[in-house]
Amino acid sequence: MTTFSYQAVDAGGQRVSGVIDADSARNARAQLRERGCFPLRVDDAGAQLAKRRALFGHRIGSAELCLLTRQWATLLLSGLTMEQTLTALMEQTEREATRAVLAGVRGELLGGASLQAALDRYPRDFPSVYRASVAAGDRAGQLAKVMLQLAEHLESRDALRRKTLQALIYPALVTVVALAVVVGLMTYVVPAVVGAFQQGRQTLPWLTRMMIGLSWLVREWGWLACVLLAAGAWTLRRALQRKEFRQAWDARLLRLPLLGPYLRLLDATRFASTLAILAGSGVPLLAALDAAGRVLARIPLVAAVQDASVKVREGMPLSRALMQTRQFPPLLLHMIASGEATGQLDQQLERAAKLQQTDLENRTALFTTLAEPVLLLVMGGLVLLIVLAVMQPIIDINHLIR
Repeated sequence: MTTFSYQAVDAGGQRVSGVIDADSARNARAQLRERGCFPLRVDDAGAQLAKRRALFGHRIGSAELCLLTRQWATLLLSGLTMEQTLTALMEQTEREATRAVLAGVRGELLGGASLQAALDRYPRDFPSVYRASVAAGDRAGQLAKVMLQLAEHLESRDALRRKTLQALIYPALVTVVALAVVVGLMTYVVPAVVGAFQQGRQTLPWLTRMMIGLSWLVREWGWLACVLLAAGAWTLRRALQRKEFRQAWDARLLRLPLLGPYLRLLDATRFASTLAILAGSGVPLLAALDAAGRVLARIPLVAAVQDASVKVREGMPLSRALMQTRQFPPLLLHMIASGEATGQLDQQLERAAKLQQTDLENRTALFTTLAEPVLLLVMGGLVLLIVLAVMQPIIDINHLIR
């Protein structure tokens, strides 16, 4: 049985679309005609998805996955079967790529595969943490409850990401505008205004001469600077794909005074929230550590989780194993130790994740609050230097006239 996506016209002349299960495309068209619909297009959902991904690389985004998970859990709680739930989700979603993924999952389930096996076919759309949580909830018979917890976890993580991006938008815009203004002044204004004084015999002030030289460099060799910057960025990106270089790069970043603690706290928050949802879903601790380690961005912390996993397998408590790596914040370690002592590891991890997320938001707000005036002062200082370089020859001529 194959799942086909279709577009058809019903008896009232309205265009309809959806999915249908059939042995072949011809059988799918026959079923549509039996329903009183005239088929316009019938495509294999799996083949359609593969073609789209080969061309455009479509996948389910984080915000869409949050909404999809909450809708999935709500439909299951309302008493619908898994097949009915997936059908409803396919009819609800507007993106064709998402509809094709859901059709593929539904087709796998109708073919006798488990839900975990069906989701494993789409690792780009459903992260390892997602698949592990769903599999644990399915085995325990608490799939709807687990998916509600998973939806809250995804929404919390997506909210943190959006807040961070929104906080960095203004400083980034100020930086871009400042660079554009300075380049414009150096390229057009300075040569046009100061060029008139170069024809005279008076000696120009050193600041004016310096600005003239910088203006010449920007006009004549600015393109080369852009090429070198692009080449440097490309080289760095290629180098970061090598594990040895990436590990050294991440280790250096984590040692920086302000950025290092922020990046460490960001990864610790991801680790705690992911481990909390997995532990609360009933996933074994070692499997949960393996999945939680995959959400970390910095290689030293990934290696620390892997070392801790080996020690936990040998019988060491998780809190002590993580403490020996010296990579995670003390607050998280103490909360994990408390959770292990009271048998409430998932709850303590969730509390730790919320505390760390609040700390992250406060640090981000402080950074943006300080960055905005600093950027404005730097921009104002550069513009002031350019204005002084232009005005000094005029002031000197006035003194000579007097």
